[in-house]
Amino acid sequence: MANAYLAEIKAEVLKLSRMPEFAIPTLILPVMFFTLFGVIIPGSRDNAPYLLSTFGVFAVMGPALFGFGAGVAQERERGWLTLKRAVPAPASALLVAKTTATILIASVSLAAIYAVAAFAADVSLPPAVWLGLLLVHVLSAIPFVLIGLALGFVFGANAAVAVANILYLGMAVLGGLWMPISIFPRIMGQIAQVLPSFHLAEIALAISGAAGDKAMLGHILATLVITVIAAGLALLAWARQR
Repeated sequence: MANAYLAEIKAEVLKLSRMPEFAIPTLILPVMFFTLFGVIIPGSRDNAPYLLSTFGVFAVMGPALFGFGAGVAQERERGWLTLKRAVPAPASALLVAKTTATILIASVSLAAIYAVAAFAADVSLPPAVWLGLLLVHVLSAIPFVLIGLALGFVFGANAAVAVANILYLGMAVLGGLWMPISIFPRIMGQIAQVLPSFHLAEIALAISGAAGDKAMLGHILATLVITVIAAGLALLAWARQR
């Protein structure tokens, strides 16, 4: 049983390593943006702790949305998912493998952002805070994985890429990952309240001690509700495929 899961994980990681068009936007883009806004722009180092928290969430969004959204849609159209159901392997093996690969890819981007923050932006945090941020950022992949999974089962390959792009950039901007939502018009701030990116960023900000809403319990509860809704949509889409 364990060998089946390990084989799926190995195959998924190998597949992603052979897709540079996937690695460039999902791995390099968050690091480049953090370096630009947190290091290069004059005076930006004062904002580096804030950006470390928010761009960590941004770093896990891409692998989750594109790896599951576009990836699952392509495999479904090619009949790969139908073939996988016919092989003697646990049905959950593919999902576990994709989730593991997503976290591994996101961890590479997170490591790069953390390194830039520590060595180029002079961000100094206690070890426990670094660990807490890492935990939040890694767990942030879960709701986006579920959203991506729903996209992959509902849309075709081309449409899934387009929708994933819209969600990727939309949740980054409206979720306050690039700039605080306090500078947005009121309606945009209200939209942020239903986005997992906003609540996860606020949780990370509370842990890092950067400026943000310190009422972390409310953001945790909101994230759990959104995650349950996303899981329901993913299960419904999966049931339709079966």
